Amino acid sequence: MPDSQPDRRTAIVLSNRTLQAKGIITSTARRVHAEKKGVRVFAVAESFGRGIGGGKKSVLAGVVMRRDLVIDGMAFGHATIGGDDATGAITSMYRSLGRDDVSCIMLDGLVISMYNIIDGEKISTDAGLPVVAITFEDSPKGLEDAIRHHFPDKKTQELKLTQYARLGRRERVVLKTGKPLYIRQWGLTARRALAVLNAFTLQGALPEPVKVAKIAARSAASTFP
Repeated sequence: MPDSQPDRRTAIVLSNRTLQAKGIITSTARRVHAEKKGVRVFAVAESFGRGIGGGKKSVLAGVVMRRDLVIDGMAFGHATIGGDDATGAITSMYRSLGRDDVSCIMLDGLVISMYNIIDGEKISTDAGLPVVAITFEDSPKGLEDAIRHHFPDKKTQELKLTQYARLGRRERVVLKTGKPLYIRQWGLTARRALAVLNAFTLQGALPEPVKVAKIAARSAASTFP
């Protein structure tokens, strides 16, 4: 009886391509080996103050960190307060590093700089990497009312509401430290995202790469008067 295994593998590949075409899975989906010492993430956080761009910009800091907590890369960028450029800024920051050894992008939230909404799915697609976004609290009521309040212009309001709706719901996970986080992820499963977060968290609920990125962003922002 002939071996049917090659046909089965072909069927699986064709099935995955069909799912990608339908948007059910993405081509960036991959297994991130969080258990490996040399696995790296690129974490991004923001800070803003009145002196940055005349109070119209925030500072973005990105840090490349290995699982053993060695930092071997850093990039900076800006996002417009209330604007729509944070997604592109983060992708540009990652590309500026010229790295091909980063396994995952980690974001400190998706709604930054007064509702400059980050499109995690687009970053994942453009960078070709899985993306995990974290927050520390749930928002049962959502941000729709706040968005309507801050953007009275109907056209801008609808754009922001659409961007926010596309983010989807957050999922509650519990870290190995016992602390909860709320995550959204693209290009990897929630289970694998949790493994990545656990690999980079020493204590509490704040992963070390995000912690360092926040410190770097605050320090950069403080240089502006």
